Amino acid sequence: MPGPGPHMMYALGSSIGLMSTSNGRFSPHHSLVYSINAFFGPDLGSFSEWFTSTIGFAHSFGSALADVIHDPFFYILILGLPLSFLYSWLSRVFVHRGSLDSISGVPLTRRQCLLLISAGSLSHFFLDHLFEENGHSSMYTWILSTGWWENRAPVNPDAVVVVGFLCTFLIGGFIYINSIEAFEFEVH
Repeated sequence: MPGPGPHMMYALGSSIGLMSTSNGRFSPHHSLVYSINAFFGPDLGSFSEWFTSTIGFAHSFGSALADVIHDPFFYILILGLPLSFLYSWLSRVFVHRGSLDSISGVPLTRRQCLLLISAGSLSHFFLDHLFEENGHSSMYTWILSTGWWENRAPVNPDAVVVVGFLCTFLIGGFIYINSIEAFEFEVH
């Protein structure tokens, strides 16, 4: 499976393409919700398992969470509604504060957020399968059958911090470029 970088680049790249071809119907708000869910969405379960195995606390809970959430449809069924409420609220906050341009001035609805969460989840698994020998590698089969590797997750915590830092800057730069203040600055 590809790391978070390819997920983020694919999601932001495709959503920026949709923004430019849709004449404003696919706004930066749409792009942000879609990209965050394609980037981190279903891997939230894997991250929780890695985190609980790293800190040595509640590992069985983290493992159970990973098994349930790292699925293209269970992610939508379990976290879709709560995340759609959160993203819809954040969209209203961004529009009200003028932090992110929505072109129409209208925040995302919960239904739109749920559809973007679904699209992000499916996009995430599209990339996972694309990079995994048509889904038939021994590693991928093992992960699907058990939910994880035989031992602790082979992830270096320093790498998690660095990738998280870089992806945060990428998302922050996207928000800044599409902020209303940056747009007004360019016009004058």
